[in-house]
Amino acid sequence: MTGIFLSGAVLVSIGLILNRNAVVNYLLVVGYLALLITTTVYEYINQGITQLVYFTSDSLGLLMLIAMTIVSIPAFYYGYRFIATRNDAPHARGLFFAAMVMLITSCCMAYLSNHIAVTWIFVEITTLSASVLIYHNRSMRALEGVWKYVFLCAISITFIYIGILFLSLSLKSAGVGEMSFKVLYENHHNLNVFWLKLAFLFIFTGFTAKMGLVPMYTAGIDAKDKAPAPAGALLASVLMNVGFVGIYRVYAIVAHTPLKGWANSVIIIVGLLSVFVAAVYMTRIKNIKRLFAYSGIEHMGLVVLGLAAGGVGVYAAILHIILHTFIKPTLFFQFNQIYTIYQSKSVYDLGNYFRYYKTGAFVVLLGFLSATAMPPSGLFVSEFMIFQSLFQSHYVVLLVVVLLLLTLIIWGFGVNIFKLLFTPTGQINEDKLPYISPWESLPQFVLLALSVYLAYNPPAEFVVLIQESVKLVQ
Repeated sequence: MTGIFLSGAVLVSIGLILNRNAVVNYLLVVGYLALLITTTVYEYINQGITQLVYFTSDSLGLLMLIAMTIVSIPAFYYGYRFIATRNDAPHARGLFFAAMVMLITSCCMAYLSNHIAVTWIFVEITTLSASVLIYHNRSMRALEGVWKYVFLCAISITFIYIGILFLSLSLKSAGVGEMSFKVLYENHHNLNVFWLKLAFLFIFTGFTAKMGLVPMYTAGIDAKDKAPAPAGALLASVLMNVGFVGIYRVYAIVAHTPLKGWANSVIIIVGLLSVFVAAVYMTRIKNIKRLFAYSGIEHMGLVVLGLAAGGVGVYAAILHIILHTFIKPTLFFQFNQIYTIYQSKSVYDLGNYFRYYKTGAFVVLLGFLSATAMPPSGLFVSEFMIFQSLFQSHYVVLLVVVLLLLTLIIWGFGVNIFKLLFTPTGQINEDKLPYISPWESLPQFVLLALSVYLAYNPPAEFVVLIQESVKLVQ
């Protein structure tokens, strides 16, 4: 099935690029979604099987694949709505959807890859496809965003490659030439600790560009700001998950060696700095889209803190990133409607959203409560578990610092969100307000409701998948 999916995705992308007919383009997108859903169902039914040598549907990959499939459906819908309101050339329209197809496909393959070198290849493809999406508006600002993104991701991918070389050196003493994750896990006791330490440092640093962590978080901020909102939703969720999967799989190797304590210290430093950076910027920036992007930095910082704390924190980290995958896209999807009314991203130009579009305003309010982990947000459950794990692991000072930083983040986020929702603005001609159907926000309510359901009443199958993923590092 993996081969069929890959071949189908490539053919759909080529068809989208070459075709100029809008109806045919939309039919190709629907066909791709059907193929993606079929592949996801097949991988779930056939858990654990290896296909094309390099792809295995393990529990962690399945969790990310299912979440991505769910988010991809509204992403393509809002992509269609975005394109429908513009006068883009047929070629630009086809290229936009082709890039979305390739981004989603490469993320899927990165999730399921059982070989670190194959993961590296598909991570690079995500960079190329994301670059096309970022540059869709063909403006100087978009060009600047692409240049920064490609430059930083090129550095990050080089770091990962160097880390893979060091990892291969650590395997020499084990007399093993293969670098599949299964072989690495089985031979963890034979790995050279010196080379493994260097490998972890380089690979971890490289994947921070995708996951959105210090030090390479800046790669994603401009990308999410400059890309069209439906593409930004994917960059802020499923692409960040690629970084998490890469880090998690390498950490699973180190976690079974004497380097575990050292690796946890590195991860804690990065996680704390990421939350700190988010707190600093979210109390200062006035670009609503960048505000959403920096919120992702905060959550990724919390995820790795849970991972390093261990115990229930590992379960909470995986739960947190899955819930974040559903919550963050709702805010980016809603930005399309915000921009339709105000034609601006600046908080200074926004206001009275409840008056102009009540349905969208409810989405923003619920999205804010969800993103800041206020009950009944699903993230409240996962964050509470992360804090519990930090306390149980005796990181009390760290916990206090994180809570103070989160308080600043909630304040900075809330000031701007409540200005958007309630503060009067003189920038709007109310006689010429565009009509937006309340039904257009329905998928966003569904995603938010799903995040609450999975946190407070998770299906047994969902819990089992997370528990199986946790076993990789314990």
